[in-house]
Amino acid sequence: MELNRIVVIGAGTMGSGIAQWFAQEMCQVELVDASPAQLKKAQDAIHSSWNKLVEKEKLTSCKVNQMKKLLEFKALEAVSPNAHLVIEAIIEDLQIKKELFKSLDRFFATSTIIASNTSSFPITQLAEAVSDERKKCFVGLHFFNPATIMKLVEVIKGQATEENLCRSLYEWFDAHGKKPAISKDSPGFIVNRVARNFYGEPLRIVGEDNESKMKEVDHILKEIGGFKMGPFELMDLIGIDINYSVTCSVWEAYGKEPRFAPHPLQKKMVDEKRLGRKSKHGYYKYD
Repeated sequence: MELNRIVVIGAGTMGSGIAQWFAQEMCQVELVDASPAQLKKAQDAIHSSWNKLVEKEKLTSCKVNQMKKLLEFKALEAVSPNAHLVIEAIIEDLQIKKELFKSLDRFFATSTIIASNTSSFPITQLAEAVSDERKKCFVGLHFFNPATIMKLVEVIKGQATEENLCRSLYEWFDAHGKKPAISKDSPGFIVNRVARNFYGEPLRIVGEDNESKMKEVDHILKEIGGFKMGPFELMDLIGIDINYSVTCSVWEAYGKEPRFAPHPLQKKMVDEKRLGRKSKHGYYKYD
């Protein structure tokens, strides 16, 4: 499979990380966002990350200079219509995603693979926005944050997605150091369906905005359970707003089944703009 020209739509945390990872794999990458300020923020963050890796002698300055040339920051109308793969990584809103996919379907060559990094919406549902011909090469590619470090990529086959495409993508990611997994097309796929209880049960156990209790739960799950991060630490890393949005989406998709229900504390944190590490304050405070 040839995946040398990549377009990533959305320069937020996930989109930036995905674009950075592909550039590190020496692919030509175009990172797209409607906001020039967000693009500049993403560029600064990625370049800073690479420069730190040079300082730590994990990358050479020559390699980083190559990667900087491979990664471009653009408006959508300025990208190449002949990309091999386009990955959508925008806000987790069904209608906004569908409108974007309609535009992408018209803009890109018929041979271009279009993928969604959605963490909750079924791929078949998203594919309703594109032509029947495009549905064959419409797929889910769910990366995990931080995309440059986390190896898992869920490859999700929609109802009309060609089987060979999913297998080829699996093999490509496997050859490039990721750990791909073929997932059934269902809300939350594999990890986010399982993870609802990893977040939801600790929230129900703690029940309130109590940092000492949260630390205790995180400590127990790390020291006794063997997890690398506790649930409250992980929600702060992911972003409490993103975690809450995915929880609501999965809950709705499963007919508001109680075990997937969001906790009132999640909404309280979002309303107070306590979003985790990115806002310097979530379940914990950060300098």
